[in-house]
Amino acid sequence: MSVKPIGIFDSGVGGTSIWREINQLLPHENTIYLADSKHAPYGPKGKQQIEELCIKNTELLLEKGCKLIVVACNTATTNAINYLRNNYDVPFIGIEPAIKPAALQTKTNAVGILATKGTLSSSLFHKTSNLHASGVEVIEQVGEGIVQLVENGETYSEEMRALLQLYLKPMLDANIDHLVLGCTHYPYLIPILLELLPNNVKIIDSGEAVARQTKTILKQQKLLNNKQSNPKFQFFTNRNTEVLKQLLGEGFEASYLDF
Repeated sequence: MSVKPIGIFDSGVGGTSIWREINQLLPHENTIYLADSKHAPYGPKGKQQIEELCIKNTELLLEKGCKLIVVACNTATTNAINYLRNNYDVPFIGIEPAIKPAALQTKTNAVGILATKGTLSSSLFHKTSNLHASGVEVIEQVGEGIVQLVENGETYSEEMRALLQLYLKPMLDANIDHLVLGCTHYPYLIPILLELLPNNVKIIDSGEAVARQTKTILKQQKLLNNKQSNPKFQFFTNRNTEVLKQLLGEGFEASYLDF
């Protein structure tokens, strides 16, 4: 059972940022990544449609023999993780915006969160925010258009830079000292964000925490694969394989799969 792959899915290519963290921490593990780019972004969709897409992705990964599934999408986690855990036998790891460390560490008492509409409007996000960030000013910003630009291979375009400047302005006006990235596509924006943000603003994303939780659950379930020296990495997308390959970099292949 331990040699079976870890399954990872996202509403597109952004969850590869999570895959990198998992692969770095668990280098012996076989992995299968699904980029549901055909239906990206999940953010504007309703809860029922998001659940249906997550069921489809989950069942495909289970068909491929996955021992654990990482929902590498904030919107999918906040809208569907409870359903998935209640209806399937494998362990699920979700991802939420890291609002807690930002709220604990802020010195200006103001933090910004850049996320999709589906994440910011979810009950799970509001519950987390109310629990950990009461008394802290949280400036929420829907990152409309960002996912589409990443999915189209325009991550470092002038259009992206202009969008980010627009979205960051109210946060900087409120004197934030932490920016929480609430979408797995957004870590790819860090080079631009570092140029646009003052030095005192710390960027926080959830990738490392997700990798640590994945390792913890695999250990608990006795599913860790410590022996394999040549792990197999499979990447599938239902849209443009070139965008996925571009983000993965040299040495990785991506295959088209109609799902």
